[in-house]
Amino acid sequence: MQTIRSKKPVSASSSLAEAAPVKPAAKPASKRPEPTRLSSVAMAVRLLKCFSEGEAEIGVTNLSRRLGVAKSTVYRLATTLVSEGLLEQNPETEKYRLGISLFGLGALVRQRMNVATDARPLLFHLREATGETVHLAILEREEIIYVLNLESNHAIRMRADLGARKPAYCTAEGRAMLAFQPRALIDEIFAHGLVARTARTDTDPRHLLDALEEVRQKGYATEDEQSELGMRSVAAPIRNSNGRVIAAVGVAGPMQRISDEALASFAPLVVDAAQVISARLGYQSLASF
Repeated sequence: MQTIRSKKPVSASSSLAEAAPVKPAAKPASKRPEPTRLSSVAMAVRLLKCFSEGEAEIGVTNLSRRLGVAKSTVYRLATTLVSEGLLEQNPETEKYRLGISLFGLGALVRQRMNVATDARPLLFHLREATGETVHLAILEREEIIYVLNLESNHAIRMRADLGARKPAYCTAEGRAMLAFQPRALIDEIFAHGLVARTARTDTDPRHLLDALEEVRQKGYATEDEQSELGMRSVAAPIRNSNGRVIAAVGVAGPMQRISDEALASFAPLVVDAAQVISARLGYQSLASF
């Protein structure tokens, strides 16, 4: 994970210039076409943005006027959004309001913000204790996304840009989270295939299942050069108030510094940091009773 816009008149005295054919102007460099904008999706988003705290319910006529489209179009959009839970219709007034599904989506965003905020001081402490790069990652289907990255002060170090993605199956953070996900997600990953990122990436599904079982037993995951050559890491899961694994904290660095002994000493520090962050998010483990 290394670190990444009037022709000059021809002289009358130059017969050669007069005879020379005029070259056509060079064509401008072709630009990469921009992604096609789906008008129906854009209109649906505009419709949702019509609602506010001061105007929680709006009727079809008002929505039609604001969006500048026919009532029939508004009705079709609203019907689709209602079926997906993004809108609700008041049976008494027949006006529309934002649906409960939006609350769930908003809660996911807030959850990401909360975990990064609550984890930050613990991650700084973990970096000081280990001297290596510390990551905070979340799981999105088959990939992990780095949401916080505190780099080591060493010249040679592990790095992950914020928002960068990696396959979950070959990273310590990913395995720390996958170990506590529904089997359906694991099967989906298997269906898409385990692709090797390095010469040391284990693509055998049976071995991944064994590794996830080991995570559940030990409470942390390790990774040796399976996602980046020359790098190894250890990570532990973070739980929310409901006990659901929502993130992972990890320590990573080069093989020459993170020996087996160093990795063994880092593991309890990472687990402890994950547990404290989980407690800040409201998680109460059975050991606390």
